[in-house]
Amino acid sequence: VKYSGYLEHRDKPFCTNCYSKFPGLMKLGKDITLRGLVIGLLTMKKGEGAKFVFTPDYAYGRQGCPPLIPPNATVMFEVEVLDFLDTDESDNFFELTPEQQDTFPLEKVLKVADTERQFGNYLYRKRCFESARDRYKRVFSILRRSPSTEEEQHQINASKLLVLLNLSLTYLKLEHPAQALAYGEKALEIDQRNAKALFRCGQACLHMTEYKKSRDFLVRAQHIQPFNHDINNELKKLAR
Repeated sequence: VKYSGYLEHRDKPFCTNCYSKFPGLMKLGKDITLRGLVIGLLTMKKGEGAKFVFTPDYAYGRQGCPPLIPPNATVMFEVEVLDFLDTDESDNFFELTPEQQDTFPLEKVLKVADTERQFGNYLYRKRCFESARDRYKRVFSILRRSPSTEEEQHQINASKLLVLLNLSLTYLKLEHPAQALAYGEKALEIDQRNAKALFRCGQACLHMTEYKKSRDFLVRAQHIQPFNHDINNELKKLAR
């Protein structure tokens, strides 16, 4: 969220994060606690901007917040929602004991896994690779439950495959090719013809100067996606 707070008849904000190119993540009720802002933000969509005028009951109350905010102050906030992720169900899940988590319906577990993976993707895009890795590992940990049916196994494997590919890529960014290879190979255990997994394994082996092994993975990936530029470029790099 980008925000700026103003007192009445003042042009200069008493608080703002608009000077930051990439505002940090803020959690409603924890990092954002002003009553009016919490209520206002919950009415907004991604990309929406708004101005809110808060009476003291929805802002800083009778006492204010000296020395910046006088008593009984009415304040105005300009707000823009850049992006958001609804983690309420995910937060509730991780507050349960492991035994309680095991009894959670699979449909909800998969929803939690998807939310956490999206959170990891957000952190990855911000180049916070270690935090992204931790989120992906959190997802992987909750997908180790035993399925009741073949259909459940298929659903779990589909979710696992995505996070294993994410982990392999993240470890490449962290310059830990051995771990990248390990997670790539776990992905291949689920789908041996997955071109992304073969490509990640080929990249990892190239980083470890295991050239023959790298070529084997990359050629297998190329057979599946012969016109993939990334795969072909990696093979050229290997040839050099």
